[in-house]
Amino acid sequence: METMDDRRGVFIDTNILIYASISRSPFYQPAHDAIRRLEKENTELFISRQVLREYLASMTRPDMLTKELLRETVIKAIRHFEEDFTVFNDDPGVTEQLLELAEAVSVSGKQIHDANIVATMLVNDVHELLTHNVSDFKRFSSHIEIIPLIS
Repeated sequence: METMDDRRGVFIDTNILIYASISRSPFYQPAHDAIRRLEKENTELFISRQVLREYLASMTRPDMLTKELLRETVIKAIRHFEEDFTVFNDDPGVTEQLLELAEAVSVSGKQIHDANIVATMLVNDVHELLTHNVSDFKRFSSHIEIIPLIS
């Protein structure tokens, strides 16, 4: 019998959710397929409150891909993510892990957001990250395994 400890878990980066939500994106199909493949493999998928905030900020910022999206559509998508994925909360443990990472790995400015994702993963014992922004997370490769969207 498979236990929770035997199951694979993968953290989904914000960019994957964005690409999988916008059919006009050149990365729509790879992102959509990656999520579906992991689900078919019975992999538990994780996100965080930070990812939800980043998704909301990105998807409500008008640009070439998101200009036609209604705020209600984005909010509905976030509610859907909350149902489909396990959502981790920030807590004092995540903050402590973030500070430890900041001491161990050279991070500053916007890189802190990536470090917080890694801190959230580590506190919750998740060690695989699906992302298209591989270069942003390479500095954490001794702590997590990076699964690139496109190999």
